[in-house]
Amino acid sequence: MSEAQETIFTKIINREIPAEVLYEDELALAFKDINPQAPVHFLVIPKKIIPTINDIAEEDREIVGHLYRVAAKVAQDLGVAADGYRAVMNCNEHGGQTVYHIHLHVLGGKPMGWPPYTEKLKV
Repeated sequence: MSEAQETIFTKIINREIPAEVLYEDELALAFKDINPQAPVHFLVIPKKIIPTINDIAEEDREIVGHLYRVAAKVAQDLGVAADGYRAVMNCNEHGGQTVYHIHLHVLGGKPMGWPPYTEKLKV
């Protein structure tokens, strides 16, 4: 995958297609997911095209860390930070990645338990 390959996210960054933007700065953009999987579901993307987690370079550390800071700020703004939320980034086909421009899914507004972890551990 070429680093310069355009995706739906580059079109959102360039305002070629609409999105409900929640946050924007020089490094990142956060917007509501068009197919939400939770009451609160937004994406945080870098403005730099990085196709997969495997393509994150040493010089991208600031950008990737910044994505998590943006996620925390927007989660706070949307009122889900105190109760908690899930932040996940998929990688490649088997990891469920469908857009080859890294993006952090942030989901909240309801318990996000996964059955093995929602049951009390028996020691």
